Amino acid sequence: MAGFGTAGTFTKQIRSMNPKSTRLLLLLALGLVVGSSHRPAHLPQATPPNIIFILTDDQGWTSLSSPMDTGVPESASDYYETPNIDRLARAGMRFTRGYAPAAICSPTRRSIQFGQTPIRQGDEEFPARYRPGGQAPRSIPQVLKAIDPRYRAAHLGKWDFRAELVPEQVGYDLSDGDTRNGNGNLVQVKGDKWDEHYLTEDPKKINTLTERAIAFMQKQTSAQVPFYLQLSHYATHVNMETKQATLDHFSKKKAGKRHSNPAWAGMLFDLDTGIGEILDEVEKLGIADHTYIFLMADNGAVEFLPPVKNRLDHPSKFKEPMRNYPLRGGKWVLYEGGIRVPFMVMGPGIKAGSQCEVPVIGWDLLPTFAELAGGTPMPEKGRDGGSFVALLKNAGQGPVNRPVQDFYFHRYNAGYPHSAIISGNDKLVHFWKTGKTELYDLENDKGELVDLSTRNPAKAKALDARLLNYIKQHNPGLLTAYTKKSQPKEKPED
Repeated sequence: MAGFGTAGTFTKQIRSMNPKSTRLLLLLALGLVVGSSHRPAHLPQATPPNIIFILTDDQGWTSLSSPMDTGVPESASDYYETPNIDRLARAGMRFTRGYAPAAICSPTRRSIQFGQTPIRQGDEEFPARYRPGGQAPRSIPQVLKAIDPRYRAAHLGKWDFRAELVPEQVGYDLSDGDTRNGNGNLVQVKGDKWDEHYLTEDPKKINTLTERAIAFMQKQTSAQVPFYLQLSHYATHVNMETKQATLDHFSKKKAGKRHSNPAWAGMLFDLDTGIGEILDEVEKLGIADHTYIFLMADNGAVEFLPPVKNRLDHPSKFKEPMRNYPLRGGKWVLYEGGIRVPFMVMGPGIKAGSQCEVPVIGWDLLPTFAELAGGTPMPEKGRDGGSFVALLKNAGQGPVNRPVQDFYFHRYNAGYPHSAIISGNDKLVHFWKTGKTELYDLENDKGELVDLSTRNPAKAKALDARLLNYIKQHNPGLLTAYTKKSQPKEKPED
């Protein structure tokens, strides 16, 4: 203890004092010791980290210029360029089996925000179940603020919950409101959005969103408070918008076998540039040592440009490889191309350039953020996700303690409704109109080319039973929703 020398000297000094002074000094010393090791329960122990979550739109697993799986060269694009996302991957950890909760955007976004499967949340039922003041579980910002009330949260960009629920009603301090795809288009589509492209210096509002995100980061850093920033980009959802210079660059580049559209490539490159500005600002602000940056897509890329109607067909039926090859399918379907997406994290304690083979999914993000912020890694009742902080801290090795380890998916669509279960390396897809099931071994057949259901009927039956049991427990209406007497109205695909 400074000013008192050794312990023996300190004891002699106490003995030489009168009793009243001795008692006062002992009480003071005890107060210093207790004060240094304990704080009132209502005060945060230390400033928790900042968390930045970048959610891209319709970006496939193979839509990066670096591979999402270093053991699978085809998992990198043969045409697109994403130097800044590649930089994020090199600085942190990439997940070879990172999954979106759904094959389309709205159920994915809802799932991430509350840490639940889209099956549990429902589709048509969601607006009523999750209305303000209802019984909905806490959202990401509400959980973080319960851990440390100093957190400030912003949601910028696309919200698209298809419900009367805006970000401020679930704990965000700043947002763009109830935004959807149209809010990100600076140009009104006059022709076919799959064939046309539009030139602008702020494509899909990438520049505007990036500037506002940086301003939010600067403000919270200046105030010395932790922040959660969710930057939900409108890109790369069509319509296709890009800068003239970017379009010129890709128009001159040799086309790839899977990827060749210069306007879409330009839009992706412009998005990547905005992401690079976020990474740069984290460095400029000096907050890299206590900031985590997550990136994932809301679903896979569209299987072809323009898309096809027979998207559930076997890949052998098409003359050209799908854009998500070696994965099968794309947006709108529950094959791997529709749900396996770019998924990576960088931040303190994460080994640079590491790769994790353990499956993770969007509904794992909320409990992961909670643990990073100092909360419990154990999920609350009614959640489906589990924290994967152990994977981040141990070079991709460790447990993810979810209530249920299997992943459950459902495609809410009256035209081709189907559900899926992923259990380890086994995947079963159940088609509701025909009752047909397909079984795949994802370890040896990433492209889902060989249906094993007739070779291993026992496994197929067991997985189908688990899938139906989960649906029966959490959304039993789905079991009867696709009968002839009860056909849900088919909505136009987005």
